Amino acid sequence: LKAREIVARHFTRPPADNKGNMVKATKFAADPSLQAKMHQYQIVGRAAPTPKNPVPKIYRMRLFAKNKVLAKSRFWYFMKKLNKAKKSGGELLAVNELFDRAPTKVKNYGIWL
Repeated sequence: LKAREIVARHFTRPPADNKGNMVKATKFAADPSLQAKMHQYQIVGRAAPTPKNPVPKIYRMRLFAKNKVLAKSRFWYFMKKLNKAKKSGGELLAVNELFDRAPTKVKNYGIWL
C-alpha cells in the first residue's frame, strides 16, 4: 500500500483545466495589502557613561517604523531633541518589536510623519 502511494506521488499528472488542456502551475502570492506596513518597536537606550555622568538616565520609547533600522534612527532623532544625546555618544540597551495583544480590536494611534 505504501509503495503505491510513493509511486502515485511521483507520477501524478500536471494540472489541467476542465477541457483537459495542460495548464501551468502557479504559486499563490500573498496579497501585499495584507502585510503590515508599519510595525511598533520598543527601544531602550541611554547616553554613554562618562566620568562626569557614570550612570546616565535610561530612556524607553515606543515608536512606529517600517523596520528595525528606521526605528533605531527615529530613537536617536528624538534623543537629540530631548536631551542632546547623539548616536555616537550613546548606546542601545534593547530593541524589541511589539505585537498586538488583540489584533481584531480597534485602537487609535497618532503617527507623526
